[in-house]
Amino acid sequence: MRVAILSFDGFNEIDSFVALHVLNRLVPDGWRAELVGPSPTVTSMNGVTVSTQSSLNTANEADVVLFGSGAGGRQVAREPKLRDQIDLNPGSQLIGAQCSGTLLMASLGLLDGLPACTDDATRPLVEEAGIDVLDQPFVACGRKATAGGCLSSVYLAAWVITSMMGVETAERVLRSVAPVGEADDFVHHALEVVQPYAVTELPHM
Repeated sequence: MRVAILSFDGFNEIDSFVALHVLNRLVPDGWRAELVGPSPTVTSMNGVTVSTQSSLNTANEADVVLFGSGAGGRQVAREPKLRDQIDLNPGSQLIGAQCSGTLLMASLGLLDGLPACTDDATRPLVEEAGIDVLDQPFVACGRKATAGGCLSSVYLAAWVITSMMGVETAERVLRSVAPVGEADDFVHHALEVVQPYAVTELPHM
């Protein structure tokens, strides 16, 4: 199972790294989550430079694609040269976006007619694109999901795992990263948020 987490210059570390870490808890199950981007390195909004693990067009062949947030993603949404390298298939891929990643997802025509979640700063831009923004942290319509607020990245990861591997695996992974002494509440709440949106027709691995 290959997961591409799209990250551009100015990316939000929480969005990209939390999803990367949580999903790579399934490496023993044959999963691999990677940071992918348009260049060999990308620099976060707080000046952390990291190497991307694969090129941008890797996303086109991945099983799961997650759009991180940040200024670079907003720029890509306005630049056809980069945006046109992203050619996804919502019929066969799970696709999700975090905060301003929702704007890039909308610019690719992946949210036409669907409600979405994003952060407060990006909300006006997403609404200008004709998308109805919800006042909640997470929503999914079939194989497409969006999340709003940095710490809602765990919901995107939980939705992916629940859809691909089932709720028991999602519970196990979430419990492995939960704050000590709060695991029951943490896991229960996360699954309460995402389970109604799980893609139930997928065969669990």
